[in-house]
Amino acid sequence: MTLEEKIDKNRLPKHLAVIMDGNGRWAKKKGLFRSKGHENGSKAVREIVEACAKLPVPYLTLYAFSTENWNRPKLEVETLMKLLVSSLKKEIDTLLDNDIRLNAIGSLDSLPKKAHSELMYVMERTKDNSQMTLTLALSYGSREEITKTIKEISLKVKNNLISPSDIDETMINNHLYTRDLPDVDLLIRTSGEHRISNFLLWQIAYAELYFTETLWPDFRKEHLFEAILNYQNRERRFGKTSEQLYP
Repeated sequence: MTLEEKIDKNRLPKHLAVIMDGNGRWAKKKGLFRSKGHENGSKAVREIVEACAKLPVPYLTLYAFSTENWNRPKLEVETLMKLLVSSLKKEIDTLLDNDIRLNAIGSLDSLPKKAHSELMYVMERTKDNSQMTLTLALSYGSREEITKTIKEISLKVKNNLISPSDIDETMINNHLYTRDLPDVDLLIRTSGEHRISNFLLWQIAYAELYFTETLWPDFRKEHLFEAILNYQNRERRFGKTSEQLYP
């Protein structure tokens, strides 16, 4: 029996998020420029997206570029943005063939004009697809997202549009970039690091966390299946006891 066959299709994570880490270290280990690591990382993206669509996992969110990544060397940032544009152009047919809707979260207006334009184009082309929603976190930082949310809600209070007593989790959710996405069920981080790195801090409140030593360019569907099987072997209690879940 293959790993995929062992997966219980009735207990798949509804929302899977991935911190794709290790492109630079992968390239360094092979004596290559960092750009080669990012290029090979895009191959992993294609395989994981297609595998998730096939299972199917309804929502997949990939941490593609953080607000902190703007501080990387200028050449690397330019390479990443060019790779984003070329990948979107190349993968639009894959998205359409697999009935995948492209979504994006983050400070999208800070993206270079060409990258922003291509992103909007592909999102428009795929807006009616319904098999899976693929969300790219671009120029994204969870603290920035939460700060933006607090400012927006505070302004509504100031203008007497709402009262402080109206503020609850639902209202906060409705002001986040992820307002149209469910909470994360499973978060995977590659490359052996055990950090969240400012990613979906609100949305992973009850997520299962899975860390793997595998560098992102080497991450394949078998690694994905291992993570999902690990997830399915965990008991998710959401603050309750085992006895309450299984009386």
